[in-house]
Amino acid sequence: MSRPIALITGPTSGLGMGFARRYALDGYDLVLVARDVARLQLLAAELHDEAGAHVEVLVADLAVAADRAKVADRLATGVRILVNNAGFGTSGEFWSADLEMLQSQLDVNVTAVMQLTRAALPPMVAAGVGTVINVASVAGLLPGRGSTYSASKAWVISFSEGLANGLDGTGVGVHALCPGFVRTEFHERAGIDMDGTASFLWLDVPDVVRDCLADVAKGKVVIVPGLQYKALTTAGRMVPRSLVRAATKVVGRGRGRT
Repeated sequence: MSRPIALITGPTSGLGMGFARRYALDGYDLVLVARDVARLQLLAAELHDEAGAHVEVLVADLAVAADRAKVADRLATGVRILVNNAGFGTSGEFWSADLEMLQSQLDVNVTAVMQLTRAALPPMVAAGVGTVINVASVAGLLPGRGSTYSASKAWVISFSEGLANGLDGTGVGVHALCPGFVRTEFHERAGIDMDGTASFLWLDVPDVVRDCLADVAKGKVVIVPGLQYKALTTAGRMVPRSLVRAATKVVGRGRGRT
């Protein structure tokens, strides 16, 4: 029997790699999408050796329209799982940030999520089975320090909730994963200094992936891993937004994020 296929964007580190390893161990073949061909090929070989997974490598920069179209074409042929994990934040201030870089951020964090999900859903709906996991952030639920990043993740959450409503009864699920700080390369790549961040706020990749897939199995749409972040997001819905913004300034430690 053929193995189901999971397509994962941004799998060469962090949460994307965590999802790739988990799905490979769970018996899925993989399509891995990223810009770094060397890291993609290394991960593909590891997952084949460790889990017997057939791994297809698809080199693409999701900030580039032609590359997004290439991935969309692959999704249109059918996969069981789509994990829209690729995304990035940036350091600096919005009013001095490079506009082209900000546009690239939105192209990866928003446009790619929309385009790839649109490509994946028709064959999933036709088959009556499928799962889309859109990696958002707690920053999309709270007024985070990063204006464009937080806004992009708020879009992903609303998009996922709307789709989940529309797909009810089709056998296809759409979910928004909203982690807080996770021990990955994300902040280093963005140039964001995280020294001094309270240790209790950090999550580990395997725990986030485990909690996410457990909640997917329960049919939860907005998934917040970690008790500390469940408490923070619940409190954020109960108190005035002005207080949430004040708390965000403390946690975000001032300026320096777009």
